[in-house]
Amino acid sequence: MLTYLLLFCIGLAAGISGSLVGLGGGFIVVPALAFLFPDMPSAQIAGTSMAMLLFNSISSTYVYAKQKRIDYQAAVRFAAASIPGSVIGAFFAEYLVGKLFFISFGIFLIFVALLLLFKPNKPIAWPFKPTVNRSFIDNNGERFEYAYHMPTGIIISFFVGFTASLFGIGGGSLMIPTMTLLLFFSPHIAVATSMLQILLSAIVSTSVHALLNNIDWFMVLALAPGAIIGGQIGARLAIYLPAGLLLKILALLLIVVSIRLII
Repeated sequence: MLTYLLLFCIGLAAGISGSLVGLGGGFIVVPALAFLFPDMPSAQIAGTSMAMLLFNSISSTYVYAKQKRIDYQAAVRFAAASIPGSVIGAFFAEYLVGKLFFISFGIFLIFVALLLLFKPNKPIAWPFKPTVNRSFIDNNGERFEYAYHMPTGIIISFFVGFTASLFGIGGGSLMIPTMTLLLFFSPHIAVATSMLQILLSAIVSTSVHALLNNIDWFMVLALAPGAIIGGQIGARLAIYLPAGLLLKILALLLIVVSIRLII
C-alpha cells in the first residue's frame, strides 16, 4: 500500500509539472523509479514512464483543447514525424542498459536544464523563410499570430520522438525550446501543442514498449491516477503561474538529479 501511495504521489508531481510547462513528466518519473527500484531494467523504466505519460498527456490535452490553445495542424504533422523516431527509440532502449543508460540520461538532463536556464528571451533569427502562417483566437479571446518553417519542425520532431522513447520522457523538453526559439510559437501555444504531440507519439511508443514487454503495468496503474489528476491541475495552473520562474526551478532540480544519476 505504501508503494502504491508513493507511486501515486510521483505520478501526481510528474503530471502537474509536466503539463504545466509542456515537458511531460518523464524527467521526474525515470529518476524516481531508478532510485526506488535499482534492480529494475532500464528499458522497463523507460517503457513504464512512457505508459504513464500517455495518461498524463490525455488528461492535460483535454484541458488545453477546451482552452483552444492547440495548433492541431502543427501537432499532427510534428507527431507524424516523431512517431517513426519513437518506434526506433523503443527498440534501442533494449540495448541502453545499466550504467550507460543512467549516464546518458544524466547528460541529457543536464543539456535540457542548461537549455532552460540560458535560453534566449527572444526567438533566434532563422535563415529559412516561414512556410506556414497561423492566426487564431483562444477561448479567452486572445489572438495568436505567428509564422514558422515547417521542414525544421518535421526534422527536429523525428529526433525528439527517438529521444523521448529511448529514455521514457516527454518530448517537450526539446520541442518547447524548438517551437519558441526557432519556429516563433507563442509559449502558451507551444506548451499546449506539445502536449498533443506527446499524446499522439506516446500512443505508438507505449504500444511498441508493450510489445517488447518493457512495461510494469502494476506501476502504471499506480502512477496513472496521479498523472491524470496532475495533468488537469497543471494545465489549469499554466494560465496563472509565471512559467519562466518554474522552468528555472525545474532546471536546477534537473541538474541535481542528473548529477546523482551519473554518479
